[in-house]
Amino acid sequence: MMSQELLLVIALALVFDFLNGMRDASNIVATMISSRAFSPRTALGITAVAEFLGPFLFGVVVARTIGDEIVQSSVLTLSVVAAALIGAIVWNLITWYFGIPGSSSHALIGGMVGAVIVGAGIGAIKFTGLWKVLIALFASPIIGFVVGFILTRVIYFLVRGATPSVNGFFKRSQFFTAVAMAFSHGTNDAQKTMGIISLSLVIGGVLPSFQVPTWVIAVSAGAIAIGTSLGGWRLIRTLGGKFYKIRPLHSFSTQLSSASVILGASFFGVPVSTSQVVSSAIIGVGSSERASKVRWSVAEDIVSAWLITIPASAALAAGAYWLIVTLSK
Repeated sequence: MMSQELLLVIALALVFDFLNGMRDASNIVATMISSRAFSPRTALGITAVAEFLGPFLFGVVVARTIGDEIVQSSVLTLSVVAAALIGAIVWNLITWYFGIPGSSSHALIGGMVGAVIVGAGIGAIKFTGLWKVLIALFASPIIGFVVGFILTRVIYFLVRGATPSVNGFFKRSQFFTAVAMAFSHGTNDAQKTMGIISLSLVIGGVLPSFQVPTWVIAVSAGAIAIGTSLGGWRLIRTLGGKFYKIRPLHSFSTQLSSASVILGASFFGVPVSTSQVVSSAIIGVGSSERASKVRWSVAEDIVSAWLITIPASAALAAGAYWLIVTLSK
């Protein structure tokens, strides 16, 4: 039997998952909508279905990284996990309100670190796993930029001398790149919630050791898919038009670059930020045409949001833990 506290933590994890899907819908469909390849509802519908299927097709290696390699479950309480999720959720809502594509992954890691340090002490953190995650989170946007830049140059070389009708090919082909993007997002991001729920089941005594039950995969994939189907229109506008005017070739290249990076990271069990990878890929794709094409001031604002996400969400999680402890006395 699950305690009420455990059920509350699972509910918080699914709220985080839902918001993650709603926010990151923009990462997957913004360029596809901006390039007029698909209508918004069609794009979001296709993406939601593919996101739900992703975790079932590509495994749960990332979930193990999040739930078993960053913190020591033996010294944690459910209150610590709840505080970590509250910190991440609150920061996600703040960035969503202002239309800033911050990182849900950074928010979750920051929330975990802040809550664990305050609630269980710094000794409860497995620094080998934490450094692995942090390196991946900060390296992935650079990789996304480079892959987007190179891939676009290759595409321009391959279609040199082509007639304008080639735009039709890039529009139609976005069905496949968008599905690949959705698979990659469902595979990587939904697993973060699976890891948190499975960690909570271990702390709550429901599981003897870390594993990811099938029902956890299903509810996590479902929550992120529902969030995606509702979309995040503020962020879609930021990613779809504020960097530069997105054309079908840009959209195709961005989606293919992003999907490749995220699926590659998932294969190695490394959590990455979809918003970071997609945003940097958009910049890389635009820069490959000409650097002046990109509105760099927008990119600078987004980078600033990335840099403050971990400390901000850590502080919010620490405050949430203090509040939980105070109210429970």
